Amino acid sequence: MFHKESYELHEKWYNEKFPTPEAKSDYFKKSRYEDAGSIGSWLQRLFFDCLNPLLKNKDQRWLTVGDAYGFDARYILKNGNKATASDLNTDFLSIAHHEGIVNDFRSENAERLSFTDDSYDFVLCKESYHHFPRPYSALYEMIRVSKKGIVVIEPQDPISKMPLLLFMVNSLNAIKSNLGSSIWKNRFSYEPVGNFVYKVSEREFEKFAAGLNLPMVAFKKINPNFYFSGAEALEANMKNKKFRSIYLKKSFLDVLLKLKIIPGQVLSAIVFKQLPNETELQDLKNDGYKIVNIPKNPYIN
Repeated sequence: MFHKESYELHEKWYNEKFPTPEAKSDYFKKSRYEDAGSIGSWLQRLFFDCLNPLLKNKDQRWLTVGDAYGFDARYILKNGNKATASDLNTDFLSIAHHEGIVNDFRSENAERLSFTDDSYDFVLCKESYHHFPRPYSALYEMIRVSKKGIVVIEPQDPISKMPLLLFMVNSLNAIKSNLGSSIWKNRFSYEPVGNFVYKVSEREFEKFAAGLNLPMVAFKKINPNFYFSGAEALEANMKNKKFRSIYLKKSFLDVLLKLKIIPGQVLSAIVFKQLPNETELQDLKNDGYKIVNIPKNPYIN
């Protein structure tokens, strides 16, 4: 079946790009994990900052899914929580373990996690969901093995937040089939490694939570998509022309986002299995999260 071929392509990708243990180890030495002052590291922190309200409670157990290099688990560990890094292919994670970047890792297929129910307090899936050939299967698995909730940080589907664009696309398609693709060019996007690029929306997580009778979801929108090859080698300071350009573009997008003129590039979605307490809720709000309470199913106790 197609999804098996997609997973096989993903598994091979790391070894095709970094064929030897030495090449993998060298990547870590040059990576954004190593240089905290680089543009690459600065851009990654925009993603990781979304976790900060949940990381204030120390010694929680986290599972990271699709954490190929172990950087997600490393951030959680640095903030006083416990973390198991997992990925379909663990060739890189074994090097990360040897280098001291992670202290626990597993080979896991996101669609069939080997853990029992409620094994981890939180499950994090950062920039990996869009790679899965059957992401909804992974979503149900992640919520199954979590006790408190899951965090999914992924590119946002802009069409759900831009009704005028959707109207234009539908109008053009009514004239001629697929004519709307002329203005919605990435409607069907595929990556060379073999996957369709799933972009997420607030509404799909609301429906997911409601279907499982879960109590709450929270959303934060950010604009971090300015990565370029070589970002790890350049300093993130205003004296750097490249960084200054990125910073100004991001600031402009942030203003448009705040005015609700455009959606954010990336959505951080938290689906809670347990209601957070008042302090945790306030921390989320202070960090820019929008809280959505899901009404209980009146027909199920």
